[in-house]
Amino acid sequence: MTLDYLPQELLARISNVADFARVLVLDKWACNADGRQAVYVRKTPRSGDTVRPSSTRATASMPANGLSLTIRYEGCTRTILYMGCDRMDAFEPALTRAEEMDADTIFRCATTFQKNGNEGDRDGLTRLVEAIYRRRSIIRRLISEVRRSSRNPFPHWRDSGRVSTCPT
Repeated sequence: MTLDYLPQELLARISNVADFARVLVLDKWACNADGRQAVYVRKTPRSGDTVRPSSTRATASMPANGLSLTIRYEGCTRTILYMGCDRMDAFEPALTRAEEMDADTIFRCATTFQKNGNEGDRDGLTRLVEAIYRRRSIIRRLISEVRRSSRNPFPHWRDSGRVSTCPT
């Protein structure tokens, strides 16, 4: 069964809910302006399998959104998906990997996405990679800004008492 919307009570049973934090790192890094979309898939038990309906878990798949490197960000407003995000460590290891990624690796990743329609625009691809490379240093600050926004999706955030290492 595939769904594009789950009621609040079923969101808690998503098997890969931590992936929403990792995708937020990517969304903030790429300055994605679309609201986060997800498709939920629940595997149907094979005949003869004994499965209690309450134990069946859905898996979320998060497709690429089309509005990157823009100003506005909607994000995912369903706070239950970020209940485990109580400090910056919740975004690891994706956060550190993004911050440490070199331009060549970003370029190789970007060329795999380029096959979706912009194959001849080498200059555009280079500008995109340069912008993504520069934004690596501000991802933590951008996540903090989401946390301090009126839509704070991290209801259980606790300050660590440590001085932030986010660049300003």
